[in-house]
Amino acid sequence: MAFRKTVFSLDSQELAAGARRRVRWGLGLSGVAALVIGVLVVVWPGGSAVVMADLFGIYWIVAGIGYILVGIFTTGMKAWSRVLDIVLGVFQLVVGVIVLANPAESAVVLGLFLGIWLGALWIIEGVVTLVQSADGPSHGWAIFLGIVSLLGGIAVLTSPLWAVAILFTVAGILLIVLGVAQIVRAFTFGGR
Repeated sequence: MAFRKTVFSLDSQELAAGARRRVRWGLGLSGVAALVIGVLVVVWPGGSAVVMADLFGIYWIVAGIGYILVGIFTTGMKAWSRVLDIVLGVFQLVVGVIVLANPAESAVVLGLFLGIWLGALWIIEGVVTLVQSADGPSHGWAIFLGIVSLLGGIAVLTSPLWAVAILFTVAGILLIVLGVAQIVRAFTFGGR
C-alpha cells in the first residue's frame, strides 16, 4: 500500500546528502537523550525527581529575576503593573531558593501537589462526563468513562505520591521505548 505524500512528509530521497546526515544526527541525538533520561528515571527515580525539582528551582530563580528586572526597569508601565511584576518576581525568587536549598523535600512537595491536582482533575472529569452522559448515542461509554475517571481520581487522592511515582516510572519506560525507536529511525533514515 503506497502512502500518499503530504505537505508535511519527509522523504529522505528528496533531501541532499548533507541534509539527510543532519536529520539522522538530530534523530539520533534526541533518541539518545530520551533513552538516557528514561533509564535515569526508571533506575534512579528519587534522584531524577530531585533533579527535576532542581530544574524547577533554577527556572523560578531565573524567572523571578526577570520579573523583578521588568518591574524595575520597564518604563511606560503603570505603577501597579510594575509592583505586581516585582512582587511576582520576588515570590518566584524565594520559591526557587527554597527549592534549591531543599531539593529532596521539594521533590516530595511537588509530587504531592501534582498527585492532588491530577486526582482532583480526574474526579471533576468524571463528574462532568456523568452529568453529560445522558446526551448522545454513546451514553453507555460515557457513563463507563465517568465512573473510571471518578474511581481513578479517588485512588490518586488517597495516595498521591504513590500515583505520581507510578506515572513517573511509566513515563521513564515510555522515554526508553521512544529513545530506542528514535535511534533505530536515525540509523534507518534514508536507506531504501
